[in-house]
Amino acid sequence: MTDPNLVGGGGADAAQLSHVDSSADAGPKKPRSLWGDAWRQLRRKPTFVISALLILLIVLIAIAPGLFSHRPAGYSDLAHANEGPSADAWFGYDNQGYDVYARTIYGARASLLVGVFATLLTVLFGSLIGIVAGYYGRIVDSLLSRLGDIFAGLPFVLGAIVILTTFNAPGTNPGQVTIIVQVVCSIAVLTWPVAMRIMRSATLVAKQLDYVKAARALGASTPRIVFRHLLPNTLAPVLVYATIALGAAIGAEATLAYLGIGVRPPVVSWGVMISDARDYFRAVPHMLLFPGAFVTITVLAFVMLGDGIRDALDPKSR
Repeated sequence: MTDPNLVGGGGADAAQLSHVDSSADAGPKKPRSLWGDAWRQLRRKPTFVISALLILLIVLIAIAPGLFSHRPAGYSDLAHANEGPSADAWFGYDNQGYDVYARTIYGARASLLVGVFATLLTVLFGSLIGIVAGYYGRIVDSLLSRLGDIFAGLPFVLGAIVILTTFNAPGTNPGQVTIIVQVVCSIAVLTWPVAMRIMRSATLVAKQLDYVKAARALGASTPRIVFRHLLPNTLAPVLVYATIALGAAIGAEATLAYLGIGVRPPVVSWGVMISDARDYFRAVPHMLLFPGAFVTITVLAFVMLGDGIRDALDPKSR
């Protein structure tokens, strides 16, 4: 006679075997990439979401300021000079009758342009020098590293004063594009060594890995090894630095404008507005508070974004 317990056990075993077979038929799961894991982790971080939304708003303001202000940046009414915030002018008027809200909205474009292009130039030049120094090593590494140390040792404010005053002799009146290009180049010249050091360190580690050694053994050319194998695997730390550096570049633009050597009229930027308000802060505080708040919020948003990306790309934090 057949034991019912054996029948039940056999049914359970058959079910388990069937489950194993179906799992085997489904095939192995595709491995997730570093960027895919990072994106899944970033979506769960409230700080990343908030900072990303703030940055998107600032970018939209810079692209289409007319959507946020019905007045142009040059609108002026001396009858309302020094008036505080009201329904007519949300941020009030400055000492020359300009609408502070309209100038703050339109000033986002110049500040963001300086930050973006200065960061791009810094990261591109610094990364190129860093990957060359890290890959070749020895004499090339020593020479390029010492060159970076020289520029890193220059005080930022002093170096910017020397560069910008050299290219702008007294009595000259450069155009708006020229002014922005000069400020972008001065920031990039004084900040590229940081990107160079980050890329050099990542390259020194990556070039010792097996896939690089295999590519070199198979006869791959240096440009192919650098751009096909090294560069994609050393971008993560540089990307984190670029995000934080963008906020720092916006703050640097405001600093140089406040000192009177950076962006200046006829360009409208947050730094120019802060510079115009420095002598009137006690009498007309809203002239300084609102553009200063926009600079602070924007810089903080980029720093928060960079911190979130750094944590998401760091395997030790998982």
